[in-house]
Amino acid sequence: MKAWIILPLIALALSGCAGKTAYRDSCATQLDAAWKELDLAKAEGFAGTVSYSKALSLLTGAKTQQQFEGFEGCTHKAEKARFYIRESRAGR
Repeated sequence: MKAWIILPLIALALSGCAGKTAYRDSCATQLDAAWKELDLAKAEGFAGTVSYSKALSLLTGAKTQQQFEGFEGCTHKAEKARFYIRESRAGR
């Protein structure tokens, strides 16, 4: 194969790998913070709220995505879960 074909293919492959791991740290950070916040909300007695249940469901999904390297989706779910945890602690 000619170099003008191989180089773009290599660049495309490498950019795909970089995109897959771009959210790895964010996913881990958001999940860690969300689980801590969820535990705090539970300790404060907010475990029975609808928002708490939504947050728990989102965190379960985020953890699954993390395990299958779906880091961008994991990050978004964890951020959304943190919103619902705040709502839960506010009594909504």
